Amino acid sequence: MSKFLKDLLTLRWLNGRTAVISVPYVWLIGAFLIPFLIVARISFTEVDAGNPFGTLATYADGIVDIKIKVSNYLFIAADELYVLTYLSSLKYAAITTACCLLIGYPFAYFMARARPSLRPVLLMMVMLPFWTSFLLRIYAWKGILANQGILNHFLMSMGFIAEPLHMMNTSFSLVIGMVYAYLPFMILPLYTNLAKMDLRFLEAAADLGATPWQAFWRITVPLSKSGIIAGSMLVFIPAVGEYVIPELLGGPETLMIGRVLWDEFFTNNDWPMASSVTVVVILLILVPMAILNKYQAEQSEGGRK
Repeated sequence: MSKFLKDLLTLRWLNGRTAVISVPYVWLIGAFLIPFLIVARISFTEVDAGNPFGTLATYADGIVDIKIKVSNYLFIAADELYVLTYLSSLKYAAITTACCLLIGYPFAYFMARARPSLRPVLLMMVMLPFWTSFLLRIYAWKGILANQGILNHFLMSMGFIAEPLHMMNTSFSLVIGMVYAYLPFMILPLYTNLAKMDLRFLEAAADLGATPWQAFWRITVPLSKSGIIAGSMLVFIPAVGEYVIPELLGGPETLMIGRVLWDEFFTNNDWPMASSVTVVVILLILVPMAILNKYQAEQSEGGRK
């Protein structure tokens, strides 16, 4: 028996380093790659009422017949509804990301510069909403923004408005709900990055005559770029495919791709079409991420040189 077979049978190759590295790869392959390949396969099949997964290849009389259907992708590219829905999803995800950054950065900065004894309390305030059901929190916003809700009642009682403002089922209510839901995902990476920043850079900038505002824009913001990117990705990626918030707080003009996926899967029962929509959504997210990662790698290599 060869040495390779002996090592394979005795698992000598499975040392500690290999085991530690292989665990996340196995998880990523089993939880992400394999489901994506299954969805991609369904997207190229015909609708089959008896088999929602579709049939890609058939065998009869010694002949393997492979049928790959691409009409779903052609229809998505040509249909105005799908194109506008994709653009709407990207738009609201970008607005949510920008709002979370504008709100989250000052809060993360304040947390990172607060007294060490106060930081756990502030961190608890950020994480506290996760202790409550996501659905309950979104339904709470319905009670706040409704025509007879808490906010309108308060504004009318204070004399700011004479009649209720229409805030529910609008772009405003959708953005408010998404920003509220995803804001912690922006704050936490920024806080982690800012808390580790070397404050001696700011002291050196002050010694060289820089104002606090100049030091912030020229030192703090560039050094926190990795936290900004991480937080933006954590917000933007799930926001593109969000379904619950647009369904409960959005209106007809706020159609997003999550609702289209639901209709295709469960209303139309068209799994191939729904899978095609899913694959396009994933590609819309992966392509910018790949470009961003390439840019970061080039920046890192340039910095080392």
